[in-house]
Amino acid sequence: MIHFFHACLSALLCCLALWSLAPSPGFAAEMPDAPSLDFVTIRLGQGERAVLVVGGIQGDEPGGFSAATLVGTRYEIQEGAVWVVPNLNFPSIIRRSRGLHGDMNRKFAKLAESDPQYATVRRIQELIRQPQVGLVLHLHDGSGYYRPHRESDLCNPKRWGQCIVIDQETLAPHIFMHRLGEEAASVAAAVNERLMAPLHRYHVHNTRTAEGDREMEKSLSYYAVRHGKAAFGLEASKEFGVALRAYYHLLMIESFFRQAGVRFSRDFELSPPGVEKALRENLGVAFAGNRIFLPLEDVRPFLHMVPLPRDAAREAVTSKPIMAVLPGGDGGRLRVHYGNRLLTSIAPEWREMDESIDGMEVILDGQRRMAGFGQVLHVNDSLEVRPRAGYRVNAIGYDSGKEDESGLPLRRRIFTERFSVDKGGRVYRVEVYRGERFCGMFLLRFDDA
Repeated sequence: MIHFFHACLSALLCCLALWSLAPSPGFAAEMPDAPSLDFVTIRLGQGERAVLVVGGIQGDEPGGFSAATLVGTRYEIQEGAVWVVPNLNFPSIIRRSRGLHGDMNRKFAKLAESDPQYATVRRIQELIRQPQVGLVLHLHDGSGYYRPHRESDLCNPKRWGQCIVIDQETLAPHIFMHRLGEEAASVAAAVNERLMAPLHRYHVHNTRTAEGDREMEKSLSYYAVRHGKAAFGLEASKEFGVALRAYYHLLMIESFFRQAGVRFSRDFELSPPGVEKALRENLGVAFAGNRIFLPLEDVRPFLHMVPLPRDAAREAVTSKPIMAVLPGGDGGRLRVHYGNRLLTSIAPEWREMDESIDGMEVILDGQRRMAGFGQVLHVNDSLEVRPRAGYRVNAIGYDSGKEDESGLPLRRRIFTERFSVDKGGRVYRVEVYRGERFCGMFLLRFDDA
């Protein structure tokens, strides 16, 4: 039976490790009922010094924030400490915008208190200045392919893709690393051993910021350098799809981890197909304290008449830190976003909740058991919900002609496919009510061929 482990883990990490920020006033004004879109800080491992990984400062660079999300949710740190901010500029990620209020990566030298992103910038600056932070890895997607000398319009010194950016060659002696140029070159060499094509070769790009680069003086990485932190900008090319960008980001991140003495493991293969699979799986959202769970890997673009409490968007728990449930559209629809993608729109049927029970007794393929609300039950043949006095069952997509569908065998062939949660026609909702109040639901996933 599918559990809700990843969503609960994400929620737990966010609750324990959240640096709460004021939401962007401009964004909130457009969507007054929206939940907070603050960034989260996920803390992994233990150690006196931490590596800070930051993604999502520019909302149209999904390779960076997708890689940061995988580090925060799919890596285990066995030695050392890693802090991950996967969604620094969350409102811009949702809108697929470089910056709803200008380029946030040009706001670290001077910023007016009236700027809508003032609170966000100040809080990430505070995080960077924490004594425990020794190394900052700032993830970006850049155009084309950086080359020290011009080779073509796509490969030249003005391009930013496929490079490791440093602001200067060295720092004062540092507990993690201070020879920035040498360490960046070592990482580039390691990544270049695992390229998908020779064109993807990495180089070190030294912007020599202090020598007069007025734009880079305003950046997050130079802010870190000015405060004595080793900082690197990691760039993957926008010529690639998201999975390949994230693959190169993770190669760089892992190489820096090794240099910093961080021991780690991950639960997926580090290859472009492995990264793509990791990004697409374990997508889900829960409402009403996990009484309602929707798997989203193969979700239909619209889900109709889903019973939800009025505070559903604000209280939603997602399985990824770059997922959000936001109001929008006609009829009070809720839109579920995953990074730059809109996964689905939910047309809610607003209901008062009843918490008198946590599930129902069922007979699943001949075996009697309890089915808790929020579960996905794998069914080979049939499932029957046992009748319970005072409660009624509604199997969505099955027209039995009865108000209460408990006691009836539920098989895949009796369901109308357009009512399924997934596009494949395998997952169906079973809802439980007490009078007009909604108790919760579980899902049937039919595993027959």
